[in-house]
Amino acid sequence: MIKKIVTGLLLMLALLLVAAGLVAAWYWRPALAPVNPPSADAFSGQVVEQGRILAGIGNCAACHTAKGGADYAGGRGITTPFGTIYAGNLTPDTQTGIGRWSLAAFQRAMREGVRRDGEHLYPVFPYAHFSLVNEADLTALYAYFMTRPPVYAAPQANSLAFPLNLRALQAGWKLLYFKPAPFQTNPAQGLDWNRGRYLAEGLAHCASCHTPRNALGAEIASSAYLGRPVAHWYAPALTSANTAPLPWTADELYAFLRTGATALHGVAAGPMAQVVQGLQGAPDSDIRALAVYFADVSGAARSKVDVESVVKEGIAHSQKVSLVDNDRGASLYVAACAACHSNSDGRPVALRPELSLNSAVSAPDPANLIQVILHGSHQAGLMPGFAQALSDADIAQLAAYLRRSRSHQPAWPELEAAVARLRASSH
Repeated sequence: MIKKIVTGLLLMLALLLVAAGLVAAWYWRPALAPVNPPSADAFSGQVVEQGRILAGIGNCAACHTAKGGADYAGGRGITTPFGTIYAGNLTPDTQTGIGRWSLAAFQRAMREGVRRDGEHLYPVFPYAHFSLVNEADLTALYAYFMTRPPVYAAPQANSLAFPLNLRALQAGWKLLYFKPAPFQTNPAQGLDWNRGRYLAEGLAHCASCHTPRNALGAEIASSAYLGRPVAHWYAPALTSANTAPLPWTADELYAFLRTGATALHGVAAGPMAQVVQGLQGAPDSDIRALAVYFADVSGAARSKVDVESVVKEGIAHSQKVSLVDNDRGASLYVAACAACHSNSDGRPVALRPELSLNSAVSAPDPANLIQVILHGSHQAGLMPGFAQALSDADIAQLAAYLRRSRSHQPAWPELEAAVARLRASSH
């Protein structure tokens, strides 16, 4: 009996050692030799310019530029359920940036999530998406970052609790969730669709915000683009699950991504405004490609909706509710909102959106509407914030009124608590 127990224990120990060895073999990556920073004239102006455009499409500045800091010098804290992770310095500083990184080291970081020194990057850096980016685009990005002014910026320590602060655990995460594969075009789709998918799934990493994540922070593939809360905002569904009154057609998506505003859906705000800003340098063809791809993802490319009827019905519903609804929220709307947002003539204006069509009003999460009421919309610089003028209770009642008078969606629960939480997040 004892012999069997000992044999069993030895077998278990052997299996554990084998498993540990496999994980260690997967985890270990060699350090790549440092290089002297290449001179700026080592790259053609055309390649550097292409890199600038790609960095904008990838919205790299949003994470790698701290508030008040130098461009791409890192230091911005990214809040995750596991703690705060600080973005790295992408300038060619030789001590704190990527100045000693070769092109091969840069490509490995982008495609495999491994630093030059062999340490694994945390998946808050979306290397799973960047693994789809082709070599020419990675080379252009490298050229762009290596020609930025070098900035010395001492890295801040991540605030991850033990054992999550052990980078060795990333080997297990990668074994579970990282399945790198080169981008494959779909021959059944056109050039715009394939280009849009390449950008969206790769460098633009749209799913990083718009796809729900599991308990370990991995995107849930079966819930792709179904929307989720992000950084005190809400990234809406990009599928047919989107609750906007009108479908996001290719033309609407193009207008939104190109200008940040559309009469039939509203104005970009928060993190999405940063995305639109990053896309300013992208050619129209790439914006159109993204629009074509996501119109197909949402099913809008196949939908047939009478826009004029939806607009008229939304305005009529708003007017009907307004006739009988005279609570505090209705009074606040008349005092603070009606002058700009009343479109009774049936002709919505992009920069003064008809709220019965507004995506934030019909969304399943009130965060976007509350944030805009609190802080205004700076996309066009036209809407002021009301954080100083209105209390949490005022904003909650206003949001509740807009929800019932400008949509057919169920009421949002616990609005006042949501306002207090979002107000606190801005301090």
